[in-house]
Amino acid sequence: MIGIADIEAAARLVEGHVVRTPTVPSPGLSELLGVPVTAKLELLQRTGSFKARGAAAKLLSLSEAERAAGVVAVSGGNHGIALAVMAAALDVKATVVMPRTAPARSIRLAEAAGASVRLTDGMDSAFELVPRLRDEGLTLVHPFDDPVVIAGQGTVGLELAEDADDLTDVLVSIGGGGLIAGVAAALRARRPGVRVWGVETAGAQAMSEALAAGGPLPVAVSSIVTTLSAPSVSRLTYDHAAALVEEVLVVPDREAVRGSLELAEHAKVWTEPAAGCLLPAARQVLDRVGGGARIGLVVCGGNVTHQEIAGWTERFGLD
Repeated sequence: MIGIADIEAAARLVEGHVVRTPTVPSPGLSELLGVPVTAKLELLQRTGSFKARGAAAKLLSLSEAERAAGVVAVSGGNHGIALAVMAAALDVKATVVMPRTAPARSIRLAEAAGASVRLTDGMDSAFELVPRLRDEGLTLVHPFDDPVVIAGQGTVGLELAEDADDLTDVLVSIGGGGLIAGVAAALRARRPGVRVWGVETAGAQAMSEALAAGGPLPVAVSSIVTTLSAPSVSRLTYDHAAALVEEVLVVPDREAVRGSLELAEHAKVWTEPAAGCLLPAARQVLDRVGGGARIGLVVCGGNVTHQEIAGWTERFGLD
């Protein structure tokens, strides 16, 4: 399990390499939900998502020989962008393996940063390619199954604990579980009374299915939210969620897209559905805990185009 000392060490390591993102009360979301809402704006992070934190922490922890040999990552979008950009900043050669279903913009950004991008038919085959690349001498920067990466993501929770001390419930999106593992570990240490809730989209339910089964297992991925579509969680992230997370809530893709539209209208931020899913989940939390809650939302990323949002809006009849 990741401890607060690990997260504090990661914070010192990445200082000056990543942004201390704003933690702000949102009058618009507070009015929408009927309770005080605070947003941690990780979409303003370098590369547009929290992923820069874990990527930077891992890259900065490598030996000179490992940096010289290069690194490899598997990503549905944000992790690949983050590793490509942070590796370029630290003069490390990066290879990013992505499924062909990854957003075209994410692929372009990874390539523009100088990474070698390898495309596969799906996330399963993307992960299957990694052992061959590791055999070539590349160091894997796993998107979530790595204690250094989790500690890096945990700096989100460290900052949230320092900047918003009156929260009762914090909602965090889950793909492979690295973000919620780190955030929950930080909050358990610094704000032990805060409940942490995970959020997944239907068709990207790796953590909720693992919790129901008693451990990680492969899941079928069908959600449009590719940045949450891990084929399974890891034992490491599962253990954190099982010990530290109140519950993992699942929302339909349609409601995640609606949440992105509501965040744009009421919070004035442009988010991907991986963050949009937090709003319908927050309503579920309020149904469970009542109107005395003070909600914190980790707005994890904003890497989505207006064409994508417009397409989903039309597809789901949200005009």
